[in-house]
Amino acid sequence: MQLEIGKIYDGKVKAITNYGAFVEVPVEDGKPITGMVHISEVANAYVTDIREFLTEEQEVKVKVLQINEQGKISMSIKKAVTEEKPAPKPRPRKPEREKGIVWEPKPQKPQSEMTFEDMMSRFKQNSEERMCDIKRNTDRKNGSRRRSK
Repeated sequence: MQLEIGKIYDGKVKAITNYGAFVEVPVEDGKPITGMVHISEVANAYVTDIREFLTEEQEVKVKVLQINEQGKISMSIKKAVTEEKPAPKPRPRKPEREKGIVWEPKPQKPQSEMTFEDMMSRFKQNSEERMCDIKRNTDRKNGSRRRSK
């Protein structure tokens, strides 16, 4: 039996180097076949020391990525693991809101009933909103963003 590209196999780490690990895959009719897992194919995270992720004689699942003309086999652990995970389950839907509830703005007092403090509060709020809009529009036109000094 030969290894097939794209297929996932169970293997055992036989040797670890600074640039990867050699994994041995047992074959039904003959001696086991050894391929290499490059350090970039060990885990989804950035790997600086491969020994933090693998140990010799560790059982791993590998996916065969490539077999070149000289017979060298490239394998991946991270692609084998991501393919074996089941598809994510759909998230449960949020319960629907009752359709009878509608948001209504707080009724404002007519201007004749407003006190000076109420009018001043409304003026400050409107003024602040307008200033924010102006600032946002000028930033967009200039193509700049807020920069810390």
